[in-house]
Amino acid sequence: MRDLVIIGSGPAGYTAAIYAARADLKPLVIASSVEMGGDLMKTTDVDNYPGFPEGVMGPDLMMGMQAQAERFGAELVFDDATVLELDGAVKKITLGSGEVIESKAVILSMGSQYRHLGLDDEKRLSGFGVSWCATCDGAFFRNRTVAVVGGGDSAMEEATFLTKFADTVYLVHRSDQFRASPAMLARAKADPKIEFVTNAAVTGIVGADTVTGLSLTMSDGSAKTLDIDGLFIAIGSDPRTSLVANQVTLTDTGNVSVDGRSSRTNLAGVFAAGDLIDPTYRQAIVAAGSGAVAAMDAQHFIESGAH
Repeated sequence: MRDLVIIGSGPAGYTAAIYAARADLKPLVIASSVEMGGDLMKTTDVDNYPGFPEGVMGPDLMMGMQAQAERFGAELVFDDATVLELDGAVKKITLGSGEVIESKAVILSMGSQYRHLGLDDEKRLSGFGVSWCATCDGAFFRNRTVAVVGGGDSAMEEATFLTKFADTVYLVHRSDQFRASPAMLARAKADPKIEFVTNAAVTGIVGADTVTGLSLTMSDGSAKTLDIDGLFIAIGSDPRTSLVANQVTLTDTGNVSVDGRSSRTNLAGVFAAGDLIDPTYRQAIVAAGSGAVAAMDAQHFIESGAH
């Protein structure tokens, strides 16, 4: 019987592991067989994580977190949780290998996944002009031309933020009707650096080694290409809740619901952290702080004997 199992190995999961290991809980981290380290493993330069004045490569940051967790005694398993049984005093986690692990407490930190356009070159050029995070990567496009794809509040926010750096920001949407709130839409339309390209379906990303253009098909059937240096995709994201959706309470955004500023879910001994509970900020530093909260909540639960 384990004291604590952490499912997920992004900034939230690894930070939770560091705190839990230092509390001598000997946590086991289910780090995934293919997506260990979370989204930052797919990121190049990270310039906004505190403590790295010259920036740090995303994979280097995550490998450092992993090493720090292991240094304090966290154990990692590079496999995937396939079935979770979270109700009751004993939590059961079934791995892809078939092994069943029992634990007094579980921290859910499976993160979320950005929605993709589904284009052939999207993955190939990820980190080479294709991004899903203006806050993370906007500064790399100073005095350049970029495009944002999307029609909701997040697309308006990304486009407006990017005007701090880029000379021109195309906001591309498949319709001329927007899901964004009137205030966010009005703010974007009032910005002289933002050019709206509506009734346009994105059909291709141009570029050999880096993004150089965006291929569009307009509603009248005509083709158009935008010359750009960067593409920001802002069509939403989905928390990875498929394993727990029928067990823990979810919010109206589909995230795991927690009690106030804590990490406590509706199930005793089950805690959640990171992007799994956060539809708004979605930053590594926020997820890391959330992981620390979850570890401390789990520690208090285990030490209280409430299980």
